[in-house]
Amino acid sequence: MPTGAEEGRAGPPAHLGVGFLLAQVGADSSARFAARLAGTGLTPPEGALLRMVAVQPGLNQQKLADQMRVAPSRVVAILDSLESKGLVVRRREATDRRVYAIDLTSAGRRSFAELREVGMAHEKEICEPLDEEQRGVLVRLLTLLADHQGLTPGVHPGLGGARQGPRP
Repeated sequence: MPTGAEEGRAGPPAHLGVGFLLAQVGADSSARFAARLAGTGLTPPEGALLRMVAVQPGLNQQKLADQMRVAPSRVVAILDSLESKGLVVRRREATDRRVYAIDLTSAGRRSFAELREVGMAHEKEICEPLDEEQRGVLVRLLTLLADHQGLTPGVHPGLGGARQGPRP
């Protein structure tokens, strides 16, 4: 009887389509990443927001909500948690005192470095059976599918509403 690995080389059973396999691998990958991330004291939404602030420092809460495609109240709740952990700081914008820009603290920069290490280890684990060329092909194909679906680059749909809108 063939092993799972041998079956994988021969191709998936005919009843398993691309959508199912993407969902299966995606759900497993998300669960594994969340488990890895738990060791940092961050939840996946906190990690996503921390990454966004690290990559685009000084964005205000509304712009973060827009880019993450979530309700501003959700961003506020996640920021409250990150702020209570000493990872981000809100500062009033000089041009509009009602608006807060968000930046990482030094602890937040250290946490982001740890988050990157966790992400790289996760990537290495899930891509272990692929060589570098296969990994590149997979990334290009998945990017093509994500773009065609109108998904927001860099935003996990589990955060809520990662779609930019209907496809043209």
